[in-house]
Amino acid sequence: MIIIERSSLDRLFEKIKTAGYKLIGPTIRDDAVVYDELNSTNDLPIGWTDEQDGGKYRLVKRNDNSLFGYVVGPQSWKRFLNPPLQRLWQAKRLDNKIETIPEQAENTKYAFIGVRSCELNAILIQDKVFIGGEFVNSSYQKRRKDNLIIAVNCTISGGTCFCVSMNTGPKVKEAFDLALTEVITHNEHYFLVETGSESGKNLLEDIPQRTASQDEINTGEELIKKTSDSMGRSLDTNNIKELLFNSFDHTQWDKVASRCLSCANCTMVCPTCFCTTVEDVTDLSGNIAERWQKWDSCFTLDFSYIHGGSIRSSVKSRYRQWMTHKLSTWFDQFGTSGCVGCGRCITWCPVAIDITEEVRVIRESDNLLTISKEEKSDGIA
Repeated sequence: MIIIERSSLDRLFEKIKTAGYKLIGPTIRDDAVVYDELNSTNDLPIGWTDEQDGGKYRLVKRNDNSLFGYVVGPQSWKRFLNPPLQRLWQAKRLDNKIETIPEQAENTKYAFIGVRSCELNAILIQDKVFIGGEFVNSSYQKRRKDNLIIAVNCTISGGTCFCVSMNTGPKVKEAFDLALTEVITHNEHYFLVETGSESGKNLLEDIPQRTASQDEINTGEELIKKTSDSMGRSLDTNNIKELLFNSFDHTQWDKVASRCLSCANCTMVCPTCFCTTVEDVTDLSGNIAERWQKWDSCFTLDFSYIHGGSIRSSVKSRYRQWMTHKLSTWFDQFGTSGCVGCGRCITWCPVAIDITEEVRVIRESDNLLTISKEEKSDGIA
């Protein structure tokens, strides 16, 4: 493992840009950490962190100049790999002839800066959804090709984080080019750097660096362990698929439905949700028609609409569908959970519905029911 000083990070950014990549990373806009194009490290959220809880998000100043001292904001990397709005094709009529023009996916090479472990796992999940099966989403495939992933290990945890429960963080383990751990002491500011690919190794050439001492490596590991031990939330995933399958008529669904606004915030901020819809539009002349794909949500009434009406007409059925799919039936489709424990769905829910709390309530009542049955079988009750 090597060390790069804070002052050398701009040289790394310049080298990435020289290689033809567009730098995308965290910056501050509208009082939140968002992902946008970067020119230099000055665009990063220097000296800022975020406070998060159910239905609460705010930026506050740190007492240092950390570049990555926040957790996650409302956006995820799917905004660039699976854009919220994209044209699929266009048709033009000229002299009674119709020409269909397929949309060409952009050839931009992205370098994602500051990818957290939970987010990297989310990207890998969307890889399974879009390019891991028999049917490949060519638009996603082109955007995903040749990405450069500069990951950052988390050295703080947020109030709604539960990545440890989902085994998705806080330390990145795979699918990165470079992984950074930011270390700040009273007189030092440096990054421990781990190489994960040949591309990452090549990027480090000509960048001022030195070999990390064992004490420095230990310091980085201690920061990550402290983060792991201070998660804001936890989720018991033991037999969760069977638990939710057997809780179809649980009374908790009615309780959460009485609070849920069906606003779809949770699905919009989720880094793995992938529901979309398509719309056809024409210009006023009727000579140009286009088909557009845009993000949709299983929380909208129209999402499950077929001839005769919506399959899931109640908020209860829509919330149950979302949570059961995310934590249970996703395994049947893609061999993994659809949740990475980033906590966004809790933070950005206007009424602070907590997916970890909903599972806890169902699990506790299931345990009580099991105990009651055992007592009856033993002749106690």
